[in-house]
Amino acid sequence: MRIGLLQTTTGIDPAAEAVALAGQVGAAAALGVEMLFTPEMSGLLDRDRARAASQVRAEADDPVLAAVREAAGRHGIWVQLGSLALQGAGEKFVNRGFLIGPEGEVAARYAKIHLFDVSLGSESWRESAAYQAGEEAVVAATPWGALGMTICYDLRFPALHRALAEAGAAMLAVPAAFTRPTGEAHWHVLLRARAIETGSFVIAAAQSGTHADGRATYGHSLVVSPWGEVLLDMGEAPGLGVLDIDLADVATARSKIPALQHARPFRPPTGSDG
Repeated sequence: MRIGLLQTTTGIDPAAEAVALAGQVGAAAALGVEMLFTPEMSGLLDRDRARAASQVRAEADDPVLAAVREAAGRHGIWVQLGSLALQGAGEKFVNRGFLIGPEGEVAARYAKIHLFDVSLGSESWRESAAYQAGEEAVVAATPWGALGMTICYDLRFPALHRALAEAGAAMLAVPAAFTRPTGEAHWHVLLRARAIETGSFVIAAAQSGTHADGRATYGHSLVVSPWGEVLLDMGEAPGLGVLDIDLADVATARSKIPALQHARPFRPPTGSDG
């Protein structure tokens, strides 16, 4: 299976991003890519909530989704569109990823479950102030194997990834817009850990660079093998990475370390009396 990872510095103009993404779908197809993975917030990355609100659309009206669907159908390629900011319930947005099939159809949707509410000293993030959380884990069928869908901060929750693998996922998509401080500290080790724990390919397309809204993201889009080996690291420059992977490696890794089979229920610890 030939996969492509798109590393971008997404801005605040969805119309421009739609054109760029459609072009990258075509470029990937020309290189023989069978499934292209894009980062979290592929169509709009904007910390200014009021300005973002003027650009966020319902799924049926989103120009980025429409452009990527059209390009996927025209070029006959699968696209894991990492995520888009879309209108949700009430006044809030939803951070939703898509798996788009080679006829341009939406094959699966996933709304980010774990929202990024953290303080990092000079940086403070409250994703839940503008976004509603998803509630359902998603595993989608592809011709090569099942794909588990996650988004960014979900990476820190191993139970989600184990559940996806136990439901049949051989690949785990982790599109992201990691901050630079957290990326430098945790990105590589967390992605390798999720791959090793589940015996799955982890495919993480990431945002990178300094964005129009002033934030800075870490980059380093990665592909990690089921044995924990980093097969691709795209560094910090935007661009398209291409890699051939063999899904038979999943069965090999899981037969060597059958941790998914060995998991047992247990009683939670009781509180200390002091």
